[in-house]
Amino acid sequence: MPDDPDPTIPASALRRLTGLEPFPQPELIPIRTPVVLMHGFGVGASFRRGGHLHKEALYLRSRGVRAVAPNVSPYNTVRARTATWNDRLQRVLDETDADRLLLIAHSMGGLDARYLISALGWHKVVDVLVTIATPHRGSSVASLVLDQPELVRDWLADMADWVGTHILEDGSANLRQALTELTPEHMENTFNPEVPNHPDVDYWSYGCRAGKGTAIPIAPIFRYLNRYLYEEEGENDGIVSVESARWGDYQGTIDADHARQVGLSSGLAADFDSNAFYTTIVQNLADDGW
Repeated sequence: MPDDPDPTIPASALRRLTGLEPFPQPELIPIRTPVVLMHGFGVGASFRRGGHLHKEALYLRSRGVRAVAPNVSPYNTVRARTATWNDRLQRVLDETDADRLLLIAHSMGGLDARYLISALGWHKVVDVLVTIATPHRGSSVASLVLDQPELVRDWLADMADWVGTHILEDGSANLRQALTELTPEHMENTFNPEVPNHPDVDYWSYGCRAGKGTAIPIAPIFRYLNRYLYEEEGENDGIVSVESARWGDYQGTIDADHARQVGLSSGLAADFDSNAFYTTIVQNLADDGW
């Protein structure tokens, strides 16, 4: 019987060359319920194609998740934004033929989601709300902006209101009132008493930190606010403190500034994989049976 022919290259080298694996695609996440990613305050990520959290939603789809990331006006009050979210979520139900939803909300989006659940009846549909760097107890950054000289406040408000009104076909804006509602005083005295957790919904939360008080680099745009907020509220991500972000079942503190959490980077902040982060959240939801 003849000997086996000598291979031209070793088998291990061939596998390295081709990179072939039995299952080369990303592992599917076995989650039954559609996932809605809800963005927060501000317009930065809106200039990225698809808007806030669009990239992360597409990545989740590659993992078998029915994920969507709608856009609403970036500079308006919770009540105004939730009127739009109400329509967006209903469309998700209609298009997916689902009767349940999981919400993952970044920053102010978490306040929108809480209001939808508590005041607009979405507790009948939402099983879990996961909030990321949401100012559940407000942010002293909002107070700082409102304390600026009137000329500065008016200029910021006029610019933000114009952008917020025109960036979406159904856009609207009210920067001054939105900031007022994000202050610690308003959250403590008005929003939280009026918008309690609903017993039929699970609430998870993550805080985020970078910059002062940590070893995590922060984007230059956040450095002043980060130092100011650290003196007022402790560790923070440049916009929201870790303490303010704690709500319900606290899942942990993430090392990323406020922009990195939605996949934005100046190139100078600490490296952070937002796709992997949101995938981990969804995997945890799936592991819990959702």
